[in-house]
Amino acid sequence: MTIVIEQPELDLQVENKKIPNDENEVVLDGGFKAPEINAFGQCFRDYHIENERQKAVEEFYRVNHINQTYDYVKKMRDEYEKLDKTEMSIWECCELLNEVVDDSDPDLDEPQIEHLLQTAEAIRKDHPNQDWLHLTALIHDLGKVLLLPSWGQLAQWAVVGDTFPLGCAFDESIVHHKYFKENPDWKNPAYNTKNGIYQEGCGLENVVMSWGHDDYMYLVAKENGTTLPSAALFIIRYHSFYPLHRAGAYTHLMNEEDKENLKWLQIFNKYDLYSKSKVRIDVEKVKPYYLSLIEKYFPAKLKW
Repeated sequence: MTIVIEQPELDLQVENKKIPNDENEVVLDGGFKAPEINAFGQCFRDYHIENERQKAVEEFYRVNHINQTYDYVKKMRDEYEKLDKTEMSIWECCELLNEVVDDSDPDLDEPQIEHLLQTAEAIRKDHPNQDWLHLTALIHDLGKVLLLPSWGQLAQWAVVGDTFPLGCAFDESIVHHKYFKENPDWKNPAYNTKNGIYQEGCGLENVVMSWGHDDYMYLVAKENGTTLPSAALFIIRYHSFYPLHRAGAYTHLMNEEDKENLKWLQIFNKYDLYSKSKVRIDVEKVKPYYLSLIEKYFPAKLKW
């Protein structure tokens, strides 16, 4: 089944429009108002504020940047693409995320199910006719179940955080870039040039990304035969690839399909980021709608 979606016409530069006479909020595409400050009362994605949360986030990235190597990622993909951990529905997985808090996130320390619904409902408000995008928002972080015992209880550095390519030079736009100097790939001449092992325009599908929940959920969705459009799979796989969609790094590796899908990712990213707040979602009220979308785009049970 092929889902045809109309590509958005927008500049690749994301801008957040200020609401007149209100310095505490930003407005996104269609009127959804989100706070300019995160759940801790600070600017979003500010990695330099001196507080205990930020110190923990920096330590997370130090360990992440040292251990995410090309060989490590290939090993993890070989292990988890077997999808032999369990079988369950999408909604059952959503409920499991009540047990997960993301240590890499400088903006939120709520259980992940809250963030999923905040993001999905914000997009639903502004883009009511793109039901595939609502569902993508709901499921984009489900790969964080890798933190749970049934999936091997991987360390946070192997599951969450901003993602980046392996097999080529680490771009300076990657947060806390300095810690890559301790990564074994740093001194590998095959990996430390701009293109590395890749050809310009090869397509991101052919690029090995740092291992984590993004790549895992992409594998789950793809291998279980989802009928979501390619833009949805692109969002799931690259929503943490901030060096690309916020800094414009690694665009030389993209093909034409990547460029089209990036437009949708940049729409999504604004909601993924700016919907994070202490505002609670009535889960039971919205559950029937999302269950209908799950039934439309996924089988009843998935292999994980």
